[in-house]
Amino acid sequence: MTRCIRRAAALCLLLLVALLLNAARVQVLEAPGLDDNPANRRSTIARYGQPRGNILVGGVPVTGSVDTGEQLAYERRYRDGPLYAPVTGYASQTYGTTLIEYAEDGILSGTDSALAPFPLWNEVTRSQQPGGNVVTTIDAAVQRAAYEGLAGRRGAVAALEPSTGRILALVSTPSYDPGLISGTGPSVTDAWRRLNADPSLPMLNRAIRQTYPPGSTFKIVTAAAALDAGVVTDPRADTDTPSPYVLPGTTTTLPNEAEGCEDAPLAEAIRVSCNTVMAELGVRVGLSGMVDAARRFGFDDPGLLIPSGVAKSNFDTEMSDDQLALSSIGQFDTTATPLQMAMVASAVANGGELMHPYLVDRTTTRSGSAVRRTGPRAYHRAMNPRTAAQLREMMVDVVERGTGSNAAIDGVTVGGKTGTAQHGVDNSGRPYAWFISWAQARGAGRPAVAVAVVVEDAAAHRTDISGGGNAAPVARSVMAAALRD
Repeated sequence: MTRCIRRAAALCLLLLVALLLNAARVQVLEAPGLDDNPANRRSTIARYGQPRGNILVGGVPVTGSVDTGEQLAYERRYRDGPLYAPVTGYASQTYGTTLIEYAEDGILSGTDSALAPFPLWNEVTRSQQPGGNVVTTIDAAVQRAAYEGLAGRRGAVAALEPSTGRILALVSTPSYDPGLISGTGPSVTDAWRRLNADPSLPMLNRAIRQTYPPGSTFKIVTAAAALDAGVVTDPRADTDTPSPYVLPGTTTTLPNEAEGCEDAPLAEAIRVSCNTVMAELGVRVGLSGMVDAARRFGFDDPGLLIPSGVAKSNFDTEMSDDQLALSSIGQFDTTATPLQMAMVASAVANGGELMHPYLVDRTTTRSGSAVRRTGPRAYHRAMNPRTAAQLREMMVDVVERGTGSNAAIDGVTVGGKTGTAQHGVDNSGRPYAWFISWAQARGAGRPAVAVAVVVEDAAAHRTDISGGGNAAPVARSVMAAALRD
C-alpha cells in the first residue's frame, strides 16, 4: 500500500511540475506571440482603457481623449484638427497611427519603459503607465499664418529656425480632421473612404511626404556648388554663358524667361533667375561636385527623421551632361520636399551650417517631468561661410530688386528665391509655384526663420508666379509671424 501511495505521489508531483512548466511556457515564452496575435483583444482593450497622452503646441494641448463608454473606452480628439494634422497625424482605433502619433506612440500610450518608476517595471508587471505628453517645436502663430496663407489651395509650407533646426511650422493643404477616423464603426469607415477617394488628397502630408521638382529654387544649391568649387570666384563677374544655351550633346536649346542673361554674372543670374547661366555652371561643376553639394543640403538621404519619416529628396547620381544641366535648375529628375527646400534656405541663413530639423522639443510624463529632450545638432556643413555670406547678399537682392519683391517686410532683412517648376507631359501642366526665404529682424544677430512654400497647379500666369505672385506672399506672412514672437 505504501509503495502505491509513493507512486501516486510521484505521479502527482510530476504532473504538477509539468503543469508549472507549461504555465511558464505560455506566460513567458509564448507571451509575446500571444500578445501580438490579432485575435487577442486584451492588449487593444488595455491600450484604449486609459486616456492617451497629449501633443502640445506652445504649451497647449492640441489633442485630447474622450471616454466613450465602449469596450475601447478612450477615443482620440483633436483641437484645430486640420491645422495641426500634418504635425500630429492620427491615432485611430481602426486604422492605427501616423506622424507624431506613431513616432511617439510609446510615450503617448504609456507603454514606453522610460515612463516606468523603475527599470524593467513594465516588463515584469506587464503594465503600462499613464500616457505621457509630447511637446512640439511648432509655433502656433507661425503655423496659423502658413495655413491661412495657403487658403485651402493645394500646397505646403515648412518653416525652420536656422540656428537650431527647430521646426516652427509644417502645413499641408487641403487638410482634414483626424478626429473623423479616431474611433470605430460605420461613420469612421465612411470618413476613411471619403478622405482616400478625395482627388485633392487631404491626407497627403505635402510638407514632408510629397516631393516636387524644385525649379529655380534649386539654383541656390547650384550657386553654392559653383562658389565652393571655385568655378565662380567673383559673383559679379561675367560668366561667358550664351543665351539661349544648347544643352551639351544635343541640339536642344534652353531658353530664359528673363532678359539680359547672356554672359550674366552669377549674382545677376540669381536675381532674375537665368536658366542658361545656372545650367552651364552645373555642368562646369560636374556630376560628382553637384551630387556632393546636393547631399550636403540633405538630398538623397532616405533616413531623415524629425521624428516622423521624411520622403527622400532626389538628385540623380548618374546623368549625361544635358540631364545634369536640367537638374542644376531643378528640373529633370530633381525633386524635393518643402522641408528640404526650407533646409536649403536655412543653411544659407545660418552661415553654411545646416542644423538637423526636429519637431519634438521634449517628451514628459503625465505630471510634466521630462523624459527625453531634443537639442540642436549639426546635420551637415552645406557650404563654407564665405559662400553663405555671398548667397545671403544675392537672396536679399532677389527680394529688394528682383523677382521676390512680394516677400519684402519693412524694416526687416529678407532673402529669397522664386521658382517655377514645370510638370506633366511636355510640360503641359500648370507650373508649381515655389518660394524659399529667410528673415532677420533689424538689430538681430542672426536670421529668425527660414521658409519654403510650394503652391501646386497655380492658376496665375507663369510670369506672375516667377515674380512671387503665389508663394512669396505666403512666405511673407509666415516670416512676419515668426518675427513677432
